[in-house]
Amino acid sequence: MIAPKLTITIVVDNQAGDGLRAEHGLSLWIDDGDTRILFDTGQGAALADNAGKLKIGLEQTDILVLSHGHYDHTGGIPLVLKAARKAKVYCHPGVVQPRYSTRNGTAKAIHMPRESMAAIDKLPAEKLNWMPRARLVARGIGLTGPIPRQTDYEDTGGPFFLDPQARRADPIKDDLALWIRTEQGLVVCVGCCHAGIVNTLKHVFRLSGIIRLRALIGGLHLLNAQEERLAQTVAALHDFAPELIVPCHCTGHKATQLLTSSFGERVVPGRAGARYSF
Repeated sequence: MIAPKLTITIVVDNQAGDGLRAEHGLSLWIDDGDTRILFDTGQGAALADNAGKLKIGLEQTDILVLSHGHYDHTGGIPLVLKAARKAKVYCHPGVVQPRYSTRNGTAKAIHMPRESMAAIDKLPAEKLNWMPRARLVARGIGLTGPIPRQTDYEDTGGPFFLDPQARRADPIKDDLALWIRTEQGLVVCVGCCHAGIVNTLKHVFRLSGIIRLRALIGGLHLLNAQEERLAQTVAALHDFAPELIVPCHCTGHKATQLLTSSFGERVVPGRAGARYSF
């Protein structure tokens, strides 16, 4: 099955268009005419204001997808679930675990906010869909579930741990991506891509059976990547022949510049307020 006409709007991003709020986070509004999906919520502070200015009714959300459990993607959960009483949530069970970023011996909690966890806990069973594996969620729209880590040059992109003492590394197994079949090929949406963008696209191509990549939209978490990883990633991306790359959120300025140098006009840096139709 192929999704009908598809529109994707960036609601929250680190960069924002005129009159909109920027925030370290990501949220995408995906509307195919039949199903309305909110992919991540940002930290929550910018979500309602930006959605209102973009004439997006969060109360119309049919599906809320959480790409992973970090605070900058899950802070708006209470707002969304209060507004959209019919919404179903799709996420990996690992989204609610404690997690930390540790730098210079100092741990910072980066897990889902307490209020968001409480909102998830209150959901009736029929509205909460844990994602231990891949599945379709609507016509022509699928979620990857956990993404196999195959490349030897991709990692989670940061000093991530499951404990504040930094003893247990966090592999961020809950990281997932969303893909959509269109008449023009695949559109792939990613939150932070902690599994690695090359690993992610390989998995999406296997699941979908489609090898034309119409668009890649979201955070690629390359802001901390060393030059060797950046070079290998960009080289590997050419194998997927993306027709449009919209780097957002955690991609990083250096990585975005390198992508632009390599792919030219096919790279359009994202910002809140940007809208794409397929």
